[in-house]
Amino acid sequence: MSKLNIPTLAIIIPCYNEADVFQEITKCLANKISQLISEQIISHNSSLLFIDDGSTDNTWFLIEKYHNENPLVINGIKLSNNCGQQNALLCGLLFAKDYADVIISIDADLQDDINVIDKMLNLYHYNNSDIILGIRSNREKDSLFKRITACFYYCLMRFFGANLEKNHADFRLMSKNAITALENHLNTENNKVFLRGIITKLGLKTDIVYYTRNKRLAGKSKYTFGKMFKLAFAGFLSASIPGKIIWKIIKPLKPKLYYNIEKVFFITE
Repeated sequence: MSKLNIPTLAIIIPCYNEADVFQEITKCLANKISQLISEQIISHNSSLLFIDDGSTDNTWFLIEKYHNENPLVINGIKLSNNCGQQNALLCGLLFAKDYADVIISIDADLQDDINVIDKMLNLYHYNNSDIILGIRSNREKDSLFKRITACFYYCLMRFFGANLEKNHADFRLMSKNAITALENHLNTENNKVFLRGIITKLGLKTDIVYYTRNKRLAGKSKYTFGKMFKLAFAGFLSASIPGKIIWKIIKPLKPKLYYNIEKVFFITE
């Protein structure tokens, strides 16, 4: 579809035990979809796609419930087990590229400002950008420990030759063309899934939007220290020069399997 036409948007939301905030997430993002459709910025086929990453609470029950109530807007994929946020996000991206022209990924806690979505779509339309990265203008909402460790990590990764955008997580827009390029990269380079490190290698036109993060809607972050360490280590193996060397040695010991889909609730016109 030409960018001169109205594109179909999919918003991808990986979820792990998000039952306590799911109603508010759905309300906010469904309203945003409705607003963008009414302004003729996106097509009426645009929708939300929740990826349940092996939740142990009522997250999947709620995805099913809201899908049954609004099947054209709210869709869901249930993974057979907890595969990790990066793999859940990858699942959503690859699934959505078959029906959407543009895909935006966002965390379920909605700390990322959903009004930035309008700016991302504007850059996609008028600046011919295939990738738009959401960059946090500051980390005031993070704990002191998280701010210090994040700063140290970015400095370390740059020292080891990794090309990472500081203060960018997984709030981004990607065109269908960008998702296809990502898929081709993954098919030719068996590596750890660390999307923020891979996407900067794709060589497509990229823009940046800055925003201020909000407080978490409710509950606690599901990113424990252990999960943060695993993500950081995956980034080291995937994006740094010494990490790539290490991965070339150890990767034959581990089969390439990102995720396994158990159920899909998806309807489009």
